[in-house]
Amino acid sequence: QVQLVESGGGLVQPGGSLRLSCAASGSIFSIAAMGWYRQAPGKQREWVATIFSGGITNYADSVKGRFTISRDNAKNTVYLQMNSLKPEDTALYYCNDGAYWGQGTQVTVSS
Repeated sequence: QVQLVESGGGLVQPGGSLRLSCAASGSIFSIAAMGWYRQAPGKQREWVATIFSGGITNYADSVKGRFTISRDNAKNTVYLQMNSLKPEDTALYYCNDGAYWGQGTQVTVSS
């Protein structure tokens, strides 16, 4: 059974940084395209970034230049480095392997 577990969220001031992690088990992680999504209160879940098995990455315009997605296939883990955080980045962040979702990790950007 596939399990995705996110961690690394928290409260940070505007302009700060956080690094999210998503540990995968039970999936063929090394060949899966892994994505990060987020959902703010009262809004629909939105795509943030994707990394393909070969390392190619794509980003939503709203985070381009501030967020970096990466993966460690040896650890079955995908990361999201978030810099220059803004209040509008506040959301529950989820990872996805194309079929399964984790439980999410909360990111709150506030002074």
